[in-house]
Amino acid sequence: MTDLNEHKKILVTGATGNVGRQLVAMLLEAGITPRALARDPHRAGLPDSVEVVRGDLTDPVSLGAALEGVDSVFLLWPFFTADGAQPVVDAIGKHARQVVYLSASSVRDDREPADNGVWGEVERLIEGAGVRWTFLRAGGFATNALGWAGEIRDTGVVRAPYAGAARSLIHEADIAAVAALALTEDGHDGRRYVLTGPDVVTQAEQVRIVGEAIGRSLRFDEQTPEEAREQMIAAWGDPAFVDQALGHWARITEEPEPVTSTVRELTGRPGRTFRAWASDHADDFRS
Repeated sequence: MTDLNEHKKILVTGATGNVGRQLVAMLLEAGITPRALARDPHRAGLPDSVEVVRGDLTDPVSLGAALEGVDSVFLLWPFFTADGAQPVVDAIGKHARQVVYLSASSVRDDREPADNGVWGEVERLIEGAGVRWTFLRAGGFATNALGWAGEIRDTGVVRAPYAGAARSLIHEADIAAVAALALTEDGHDGRRYVLTGPDVVTQAEQVRIVGEAIGRSLRFDEQTPEEAREQMIAAWGDPAFVDQALGHWARITEEPEPVTSTVRELTGRPGRTFRAWASDHADDFRS
């Protein structure tokens, strides 16, 4: 890390989320005080040393103050569509020289951007913004298992489809570690990093591992896809996105998600396993 980083201003969007909080902590540890974007700075819950600035990605006008004097932006686009992303990327491009974007491993370079969903669309916008960029194409987040926390606390039974869906889930700290490198080191411009966890675990195995982490015997009760679809649409509100997710889970019961070594290659240590993630988050599943 160069001395120039001491004066570099980095804006972290999604700073109050799972990846963003880890990234903020890592930048602070590296001697860089990031600027964090938050809709309500008073409730952000970030360290006092962090500069927390009010802003909302759904209101590009609100981003002006947050982007003032910024060199680099960690961008997390947390929406199911790219609607509204263009003015946000335009605003970033007017101020920053670099964007590190948290994309998805489902993006394929042999497809048209429009066929790569919201992540591919946002990648395309960033490529056209005249900034240096790095795309972190992350696989499934281990933190998605927190969606089962209520059921685990209340009944010890998780009802979900596709018990055998085999996933290479990634720990949010590993995503943050790669993001921190891309934001503070040379050599990452124009790179598309596919990031996964170091092992493959089925959904049923995830529940068993969480049970071992919290000292309880848990059970996976497999839903039909039809029942799951109805509940997911009620929760997510986007039938196309739900169908995409269910289709992916159906495929990976036969063809497990791939595992990459990118985290180890970039950080110098193996990626954190799902078992490590479950241990780190055990309290989230306890009554």
